[in-house]
Amino acid sequence: MTRDEYDVIVVGGGHAGNEAAAAAANMGSRVLLVTMNLQTIGQMSCNPAMGGVAKGQIVREIDALGGLSGVIADKTAIQFRMLNRSKGPAMWSPRVQSDRWRFAEEWRLALERIPTLDFFQDMVTGLWMEGDKLVGVITGMGISIRAKSVVLTNGTFLNGLIHIGEKNFGGGRAGERAAKGITEQLVSLGFDSGRMKTGTPPRVDGRSLDFSKFEEQEGDEAPGNFSYLNEHKITEQRSCWIAYTSPEVHETLRSGFDRSPMFNGAIQSKGPRYCPSIEDKIDRFADKDRHQLFVEPENWNSVEYYINGFSTSLPEEVQVEALRKVPGFENVRFFRPGYAIEYDYFPPTQLKHTLETKLVDGLYFAGQINGTTGYEEAASQGLMAGINAHRKVHGEGEVILDRSQAYIGVLIDDLITKGTEEPYRMFTSRAEFRLLLRQDNADLRLTRLGHAWGLASDARLQRVVEKEEGIAMLKKQLNDISIETSDINPLLESLNSAPAKQKNKVDSFISRPEIQLTHLLNLDVVKAVVDVDSLDPEVVEQVEIDYKYSGYIQKEQDNVDKMRRLENIRIPSNFAYKDITSLSMEARTKLSDIRPATVSQASRISGVSPADISVLLVHMGR
Repeated sequence: MTRDEYDVIVVGGGHAGNEAAAAAANMGSRVLLVTMNLQTIGQMSCNPAMGGVAKGQIVREIDALGGLSGVIADKTAIQFRMLNRSKGPAMWSPRVQSDRWRFAEEWRLALERIPTLDFFQDMVTGLWMEGDKLVGVITGMGISIRAKSVVLTNGTFLNGLIHIGEKNFGGGRAGERAAKGITEQLVSLGFDSGRMKTGTPPRVDGRSLDFSKFEEQEGDEAPGNFSYLNEHKITEQRSCWIAYTSPEVHETLRSGFDRSPMFNGAIQSKGPRYCPSIEDKIDRFADKDRHQLFVEPENWNSVEYYINGFSTSLPEEVQVEALRKVPGFENVRFFRPGYAIEYDYFPPTQLKHTLETKLVDGLYFAGQINGTTGYEEAASQGLMAGINAHRKVHGEGEVILDRSQAYIGVLIDDLITKGTEEPYRMFTSRAEFRLLLRQDNADLRLTRLGHAWGLASDARLQRVVEKEEGIAMLKKQLNDISIETSDINPLLESLNSAPAKQKNKVDSFISRPEIQLTHLLNLDVVKAVVDVDSLDPEVVEQVEIDYKYSGYIQKEQDNVDKMRRLENIRIPSNFAYKDITSLSMEARTKLSDIRPATVSQASRISGVSPADISVLLVHMGR
């Protein structure tokens, strides 16, 4: 610390805090990152991976806006896979297995390269308030640090309580203490708080495993990248492995249920529905004879493995006994057992869409403090909180991504509008415009925005411009080509596709599900017009998707236009909902609590019916 006052103080050095600090500092703010341990900045607390279904789309969006998660995932990748290739492009989702040590190291180094970003190691125990005005933070050593805005990204540390069987002890993560004081102060300021639960599986010694009994899961033959900059290509990959539980394993686990905090009442809070503990799985899905376990390497060279799918808070001796009954784990040695952790969160309906709190001006929440789960969800919130904190401090307007622009917009709108009572996880099904919000086009959707906000670099923008020009040129060339039946029918026959009866344009053939654009680019009639060898694979992919799904894409765009008409109808912040007796009582209560900014947001609030929206429009003179 060298400054009398910072523009932005970020509390917490996890995925949300890192993106918030980097964004605000790279945009020109003087930023201080305060964390309890500088050695755990960027720590992957749970599985050593980034991305997955819907989560991969979020990382691509962070990258397109100028965030760092995608770049660091590429730098530290030990395996790359594009999930759901057998489905439509809206479902394609990149996933990277990372080297846990190097991931944290690269985050630390990336942050240290930003000259306007300072660091301080201490626990923040409270906000520094002068009356109702936020002026900074107070640390455990009694140091008061001034700031114009504060971003809280406390993860699972707020009054964190770790459970292993009948034992429990304070902690925000294994081997690290819980954060005290902030929850109590926020509640005294009028905030509502709650408790959530998450868990993690055991880490084991790979030298004690018999990999011949597992199924090997290799990376893609032609691995891709998370970052659109494509600066770091993975040339070597490590395999993951798949194992399976059995009825015998399940019976062993059940023998410890009476000592499980999940079942004996020690844990009252809700855990993530879509990432349940192994004991929850065998209880809820008692008809299943087995469950998959993913044996994931933690690093390039370490023997430590993460047992994805075996998250548990059972007594450690039950964990060992049960896992040793899984083929391949007969002689397993633990580095540390799995555990559950309970922590405080603050229902996100108390936030604006900028992630600034409604009660305290200049205070932002991001990550698990808002009730989300997952590195990617946290990082995206941190990015948007950091951007908005910087812009507020410097007198610039707020920026918000809507549901038609990004999964990040869907995530934040869901949190603010609907709230959550269990850890929120992103899925493609949550996005009503998911065919528009693909992982392949995040740069086309968002990089111009990120550049205009002052975060995405000129190099990023130039790359997008070149990509757009390449797409336009290839489409123009293809649209001028008519393919004779004598040229196309041999190809169609080889692909078991019905022969063409007359010559036609490229788009009519590419609309067939069995035909790929690369097939057509190999035809002599196409090569005579298109310089195929110089084409960017990303350009080819975009053009193919545009041709194949043009009708569906246009339908979604029409629906976006309808939604935006309602988004343009703003509701005054002091609108007296409770005076409108023709609104349902539930609508009056929820609209008064959430204070939606637009009619479109009001329509998405659970319990607000279409009839309530009609009443609202009438009273607004529409």
